[in-house]
This record gives sequence, C-alpha cells and structure tokens, in this order.
Amino acid sequence: MAASPPRPQVAGPAIRIDSHLDGGQERSLADDVLDGLTRPFKELPPKHFYDARGAELFDRICELPEYYPTRAERAILEHCSPALAEITGAAELVELGSGTAAKTRVLLDALDAAGTLRRYVPFDVTETMVRESARELTSEYPGLRVHGVIGDFERHLDRVPAAEGPRIVAFLGGTIGNFPPGSRRRFLRQIARLLGAEDFLLMGTDLVKDPRVLEAAYDDSQGVTAEFNRNVLHVLNRELDADFDPEDFDHVALFDREHEWIEMRLRARRELTGTVRDLGLDVHFDAGEELRTEISAKFTPERLDGDLAAAGLEVAHWMTDPEDLFALTLSRRTDL
Repeated sequence: MAASPPRPQVAGPAIRIDSHLDGGQERSLADDVLDGLTRPFKELPPKHFYDARGAELFDRICELPEYYPTRAERAILEHCSPALAEITGAAELVELGSGTAAKTRVLLDALDAAGTLRRYVPFDVTETMVRESARELTSEYPGLRVHGVIGDFERHLDRVPAAEGPRIVAFLGGTIGNFPPGSRRRFLRQIARLLGAEDFLLMGTDLVKDPRVLEAAYDDSQGVTAEFNRNVLHVLNRELDADFDPEDFDHVALFDREHEWIEMRLRARRELTGTVRDLGLDVHFDAGEELRTEISAKFTPERLDGDLAAAGLEVAHWMTDPEDLFALTLSRRTDL
C-alpha cells in the first residue's frame, strides 16, 4: 500500500515540519505489545520509554554522576567539532532522534563558524521537541532553515528530505546499541542509503569497559533510571488501557558478558496478571519473572568496524574522550 504523503505545516519561512505518524505510533505500540508480551521471555523495545514523562526522566538521567555517556560524548563534540566542520564541509545536519538538540548545538556552532551551515533536519517521534527546537534554532542561527521530520526512524527513514549539499547524518547518544546485531546492521544499511559521495555518518557508540561502571550507569543511586524503566508501564496503561501497577515491578540492570551489552528489565515482585484492555490481552507474570525493556550494546573498534562494513560503510575518523569511555566515528560509504 502506498505511503500517505506528509502533512507539511509551515510555521514560518525558515521552518517546515512534516509529520508521518498519523496514528502509526499507537499501532506500533500495540503490535510490539502483542508480539513482546506473549513471548516465553517477555520484552518490549526501548523506543516506548519516550513519552513526555520518559523524555523528562531521561534528561535527568543524563545529569546523574553515574551516567557518563552524555558528558563523554559532549566532550568529544566540543573538542572535535571544528575539525569535523573542516573535514566534511557540511551544509546540512540531519539528526536521527534529535530530542532537544542540546549536544547538537556544539556541531551547529562549528558549521556556522565555518560558514557552511544552511539547513538542520531534526528527526524525532516527539512533535513538541521538533517544533520547539526549530523555533529556538532559527532564532539562534540567522539564515538557518529547519526541515523537521516527526516520525519513527525505524519506519520512516525514507522520509528524510533529499540533500541540498554535503551533509552529516548524526546518530548520537549510543542509540545504535539498542538494536540487536542483525537489526543493527539492517538499520545501518538504511542510514547508508541517505549518504551521497560527499556525505558522512557521525555516530556515537558506548565502549566496552568495567562492568561495575556500566551497571552503575543504568542503576543510579537516586533511582531515576528505575523510575524511567517503570514509566513504560504508565505508557501501556495510558495508551492501551492496561492496568499494570508499576510498583509491582523492580528495576534490574545487568551486564551480559557474553554479548557485551547492558540489559534493563522489570522483575515482578509477586505473581500477577495484567490486562491490556484495548487488545483483549491478559499478561501473566510469575513472581520473579522478568520483562526485558532495553539492551544497550557496548562496542570495541573491531565490532564497530564489522557492523559498518556489513552496511557498506567504513570509518574515516575515530574520536574518543580522554578516558576512552565513549567514541564518535565519522564514516563514509565504500561504494561511491
């Protein structure tokens, strides 16, 4: 069936916002619940964390002393952005999962200072964030045009507008680690299709390190990550008329040494049955049974090279913070 055309909503001469959701987000949640909560080992994809409350909680997580990825990635951007602007000559920046565009401003500053910046394309599922960042950035950067895309980048990546010059496609925050290996390589191949001969992928990846450091980052002493994890149950209750009590579940974060990824889970404190009324679905949990809500893969240079090569990409520049906690890579297609 042909995709419906976007609904352009012009908020000003410098701003265009296209929405591609049209109820698809709700359908995606329902499909994921039907699939994930009827499996022998229950799981949900982490994209459903990020309603307004989830986004607010994640912003708090990024400020926690245990949660190093945001600080490390920002430090790399602050150190390397002038060089990135010089290397790429980018006229536009496409950001997948743009959120509030907080870290992105460092790169926008460098492109603006280099005199090449023309357009920013924020891509996010949260409409309010896309609209607010568009208004803020067009006021901060005279002459900047913003073409916002409201959608799910796993389903709507082909809706990114055609390039208007050399571009950087940014996928920051280590979000690529949320994909299992097979899905990760498929998604990287989709991103590669956005790149022309003059374009680059700028991607953030969390690196393998001491498991104690990793587990602390996902199970902080203030309990903010636990609240963030349990928030997905509030999403199910609100969007699908479910009746889960988040207080019936403990937050669990553990490092899987075989796969070298962190898992976040919700563990039932007692035997219970929750009902998802919109789906006519009863979901039974035994006491101690777990629901996996996130994996976050950690990378070595070799693993990252392999994933990129499978997508027809290769690393042009590798950048890390002084403690080698996190990496940014600039990659290009190998077939152009």
